[in-house]
Amino acid sequence: MAKRDYYEILGLSRGAGADEIKKAYRKLARQYHPDANKNDPRAQEKFIEVQEAYDVLSDEHKRRNYDQFGHAGVGVEAGPGGGRHPDPFEAFRRAQQAGRSGRQWRASPNVTVEDFEDVGGLGDIFEQFFGGRAGGAAGVGGAARGRARAAPVPEPEDVEYPATLSFEQAARGTTLPIQINRGGRLESIEVKIPAGVKDGSRVRIKGKGQDIGGRVSDLYIVTRVTPHPHFRRDGLDVILDLPISMYEALLGTKVEVPTLEGPVTLTVPAGTSSGAKLRIKGRGVHRGSEHGDQLVLIKVLVPRTLDADDKHLVEKLARKHPIDARSDLKW
Repeated sequence: MAKRDYYEILGLSRGAGADEIKKAYRKLARQYHPDANKNDPRAQEKFIEVQEAYDVLSDEHKRRNYDQFGHAGVGVEAGPGGGRHPDPFEAFRRAQQAGRSGRQWRASPNVTVEDFEDVGGLGDIFEQFFGGRAGGAAGVGGAARGRARAAPVPEPEDVEYPATLSFEQAARGTTLPIQINRGGRLESIEVKIPAGVKDGSRVRIKGKGQDIGGRVSDLYIVTRVTPHPHFRRDGLDVILDLPISMYEALLGTKVEVPTLEGPVTLTVPAGTSSGAKLRIKGRGVHRGSEHGDQLVLIKVLVPRTLDADDKHLVEKLARKHPIDARSDLKW
């Protein structure tokens, strides 16, 4: 079956820029990711198709070949009999690895005509790639054989993989099972997310990006941290708002409050004002050997309505314990 156009797969025009390509890929990768579509048997096929399209269009060299020659330009178009055109340099790489030539191969990315002849002939490779023979009367095998330079194999690009974490996972670290597309097949790996990552952090997984001719790039897990219903973060500290009544603030109290490691009983001293911060040591975000604290921010609630007797009692209390609340202000 003929392969779909890569631009069509990503929903893009042929003049799309790099940012448009990346944005379209991220949207579709999230949409078709197998973890989010476990009941859709076609999700994995679509996910691989999107990954393949992005792999080509995000690479300047591959995209140029694709725009000029179509799928044949990147070695993936279906050929006669339903097969696939092989990578035109694969035979060379296999011989390189196996030492078939009987001599040391040069490490330079520029390979001469003679080097290709050791693995079956430059003409054969050009025929696979362009559908025709290379050279003329003085081509490969001729007496006037010249030296030709092979197109350099492009450097593999790093790959980004979005991952959503809970507030607790980001603060304490976690291990995520993920699936990545490498060379047209899904590979399942476990990724260790260190404690202390934030929204937008990039966790590097060495050697798990693109694989081009044995050269590999890195995989970056880009984290998105979901908001917590109670906690918020300030550096390595975790902040929790704690409402208490005016009476609890005046007289003091004990309150059970949540932390990332379970509830603890917090003592609120008598005379605590609204805006005071009470500290629970070591219950914040962990990052390596550093441990933040949990800060409990006090919010004092007062009665909304008072009758005449209530007001009389408050006025009597105010006369007995006067407070100049703005004595420290300059205005």
